[in-house]
Amino acid sequence: MSRDPWCPSAAVAAGVTVLLLMTTTTATAQDVDDSQSEQIEWDLGEIYPSYEAWNSAKTRLEERVEALAAYRGRLGESAATLREAFDAITGTEKELARLYVFAFLKADEDRRVSAAQERRGLAAALLSEFNETVAFVSPELLRVGSQTVQRYLAEEPGLDTHAFNIRNTLRQEPHTLSDETEQVIAAIGLVVQGPERIYAMLTSSDMPFPTVTLSTGEEVRLDQAAYSLHRASRNRDDRRLVFDRFWGVWKAYETTLGQTLDTHVKTHVFQAKTRRYDSALDAALSGPNIPTAVYQKLIEATHRHLPSLHRYFRLRQRMLGLDDLHYYDIYPPLVASQRTFDIAESKALMRASAAPLGDHYLELLEKGFTGTWMHVYPQQGKAPGAYMYGDVYDVHPFLLLNHNGQFNDVSTFTHEWGHAIHTMLAQEHHPYETAGYATFTAEIASTTNEVLLQEHMLGQDISDEERLFYLGTALEAVRGTFFRQVMFAEFELRIHEMVETGEALSGEKMTAVYEQLLRQYHGADAGVMTIDPAYAVEWAFIPHFYRNFYVFQYATSIAGGTRFAERFLTGDDQARDDYLAVLSAGGSRYAYELLQEYGIDLATDAPYDALIARMDRVMDEIEAILDRKGN
Repeated sequence: MSRDPWCPSAAVAAGVTVLLLMTTTTATAQDVDDSQSEQIEWDLGEIYPSYEAWNSAKTRLEERVEALAAYRGRLGESAATLREAFDAITGTEKELARLYVFAFLKADEDRRVSAAQERRGLAAALLSEFNETVAFVSPELLRVGSQTVQRYLAEEPGLDTHAFNIRNTLRQEPHTLSDETEQVIAAIGLVVQGPERIYAMLTSSDMPFPTVTLSTGEEVRLDQAAYSLHRASRNRDDRRLVFDRFWGVWKAYETTLGQTLDTHVKTHVFQAKTRRYDSALDAALSGPNIPTAVYQKLIEATHRHLPSLHRYFRLRQRMLGLDDLHYYDIYPPLVASQRTFDIAESKALMRASAAPLGDHYLELLEKGFTGTWMHVYPQQGKAPGAYMYGDVYDVHPFLLLNHNGQFNDVSTFTHEWGHAIHTMLAQEHHPYETAGYATFTAEIASTTNEVLLQEHMLGQDISDEERLFYLGTALEAVRGTFFRQVMFAEFELRIHEMVETGEALSGEKMTAVYEQLLRQYHGADAGVMTIDPAYAVEWAFIPHFYRNFYVFQYATSIAGGTRFAERFLTGDDQARDDYLAVLSAGGSRYAYELLQEYGIDLATDAPYDALIARMDRVMDEIEAILDRKGN
């Protein structure tokens, strides 16, 4: 589950639907058991001290949103008027973000609470009204003309905070529509979000998950959290049972979820055509100004490196001692570990592994650790997954976790705190208008931390078995964050292209497309892994597909993040400054160009080749240990 970031006033200037900066990972929540530690909760009173305060703020914001319409037709009057208008718009927007984040986080504490869901809906409706009210901005700026606007920017210092976003609007002139059309597109914002909301509620609260009895005699309600936990069982019969029963439930909803995703995809295609883009992919990448060559190169490079993925699967089969390999065999760790990690130890490991990032980074981390910024443990009704929400500019980031004490939870912890420190650095260096950053750099901040954590664990004086465990974790990170996300990205591209060519989509057809990709990526035709067609409904389980060409950025980011991490670890003195410069840039630069400046061009083979070279080195080390041990 992931959400597109909101580059705040860029969203307004471009006249697009406002989305908030919420970066996520896909760990899932589970019911609290009797041994669960007492819940560690965030303090949302730092946003609003009470529901009454939230209601009062909402009333004031309704008036402010309505008042913004007074600037329509006036942006060309003078530089002073343009500054006044943008100050009013972004000031209102900043407070709307505060209103929405509070409602969103309260709703995610327990999705069964209707009042909280309604409050979130009210905040979303006001955001939609705001979008509709300011939809005149982009077409009006273009009518004023680039020459006049650039003159205003030069003569009015007060426009400096808005300059990047205003120029970004001028860049998108070919895709900006009339005032009336922009207003219509803005007005349907809530409707456009419908498929995602339906998906979220159906899959987190309404779907009837089965109860299964494991080989231990334990009865488990096989919801998303239990699936994520027990699919990694060391008992193969349990894994197969979990897969069979879990995917059987999703198969029963294949038609409904197919229609939900089909509607979502058709929305993207409609918006792209309306704005005169060549494709939905072109439209999705236009906002952050990412060349489509990045997406194309990513898929091409991944196909070229599939032999390394297949090598990993054969190594997995060897280490698990299996005669053959099935899709339900990809999740158990290569070496079992009984070690667990509480939140205190997770903090300590992140402090140690983040040391190469410098004293200031660690100071910001400590500030976050001593605050009440996190909602930590799973509980019934709580939103699944993990995320960082960083859009309350005047407060601090908030983090939702579902910490179960496994090493993967430590990695997730490190991942999300990477996002939080990124937010803190961006806000430290930039005003609200340019503090919001693109996903393209957001995931570099998190995946770099994951690589540093892996290398920190491997740098300890540990046994061969422990070393194999962490080496296996590193391999699994590449599989899950690179290859798996590219497979998702290719599926997403294919279903959009099918709609664009007039082909009808259905749940059954999506399953067929996904099965073909599963077979290709997992080497089914080469005898590497058996793919049971019953599991190909997995596409319906992936919330990323409701984020509009989002997931590819996990893959580009692990490539970029690994490159930065390896520079740190090989003693490159400039690496820290370069990395922190990228994070501190916030939304003041186009992310692709920013990374290019610091030596990472994700439209070329180099970053992907370097990532897979590291993967191959890890496999070399594992095989050397196994050969030495005679395994």
